[in-house]
Amino acid sequence: MGYRTLIRDHRGLLSIAFLAMFTSSLGQSYFIGLFQAPISARLGLSAGQFGTAYAVVTLIAGFIVLRVGPSIDWVPPRRFALAILGGLLTGMALLTLSPWWWTALLGLGMVRLCGQGMMPHLGNTLAGREFTNMRGRALGLVSMGIMLGEITLPPVMAALLVWLGWRELWWLFALTLGVLWVLLLLRGAWPKAPGTRPKPGQRRDGPRPFRDKRFWQLLPLLMILPITMTGLFIYQARMTEDLGSSLGVYALALTGMGLAKLPGALLGGRWVDRLGPVRMAQCYLLPFALALVLALTVGGNLGVWALMLGGGLAIGSQESIATSLLVKLWGAEHLGTLRATLSACMVFATGLAPALLGIALDLGADFTLILTGMLVLLVTGWGLAQGVLASPKVRGV
Repeated sequence: MGYRTLIRDHRGLLSIAFLAMFTSSLGQSYFIGLFQAPISARLGLSAGQFGTAYAVVTLIAGFIVLRVGPSIDWVPPRRFALAILGGLLTGMALLTLSPWWWTALLGLGMVRLCGQGMMPHLGNTLAGREFTNMRGRALGLVSMGIMLGEITLPPVMAALLVWLGWRELWWLFALTLGVLWVLLLLRGAWPKAPGTRPKPGQRRDGPRPFRDKRFWQLLPLLMILPITMTGLFIYQARMTEDLGSSLGVYALALTGMGLAKLPGALLGGRWVDRLGPVRMAQCYLLPFALALVLALTVGGNLGVWALMLGGGLAIGSQESIATSLLVKLWGAEHLGTLRATLSACMVFATGLAPALLGIALDLGADFTLILTGMLVLLVTGWGLAQGVLASPKVRGV
């Protein structure tokens, strides 16, 4: 079955998951970064203070995702979506309207939690749990919701800022999303929850990822892209300088990365269904590994383009591979618990990575040394994961 047939037969459920992924744009770093200056001014914070506050609320959001995310295994998805949509809109209202800095900061934390954290959790869990034979394609398709936001929203917002203030822009975007969500909440093809809520004091059934050796073996492999790409985004000026390129070339390459995610998602989803998530997990980082080697040996503009295109291809395919791999190893019934744990780990990693890389750069490390460390991390993560991925039991499931 191809993508056209998949959309025709399951457009209701796919629409819900796709809109959840697109709505997450409100809490993504690239979107908030577009308005960093006015938000900092509203909170009365310097750029450095804003960065610290942003990291703190992001880490807190990660802990909350770890705690609340598993509830999608027993809370009806429609109710779950309504709750996080309400939290997202409440956070926007506090951020844009509150007269006190601390409530506005609370609003920023709620936007990060419900946008960057819970909305992708909803979209990926629904697509990964409700589809079986076409799981890879479904996950690849809905992940394009985030890519659509990354490609379209920055130029659209920049153009509208000529006529509207940043707060009016947020309200307009929220109103547009709200109309779409009302239509889906009333008429969408919402599935039922797969399980029942644990009774107070009752131990949860299902996997406990942090107590499973296999999860720890796979985690470095799945963390490589979030950690390394966050470092490349945050320290883009230093990277281009040390590689002998320019920020203008980086800006063009960043657009190329957004476009590269599309074939990464569509082809990755198709290959997950054909080859299986285990085989794909063993090779999907190859484009980024080659990009790191090219950046280290050639450098210059070509190195920057290689990093962005290789990273884009790998990032585009990761969601369908990671979620399908979780289902393959632990089953779909408890996917909410598994995805919440993985999402929280990603939030922690992306929150800590800039600080660690910043310390290394302050100590005098050249960015080529940073790239070498990224390559070593990639090879190490791949090697650790082979204990699980190469297991005959897993490959034969």
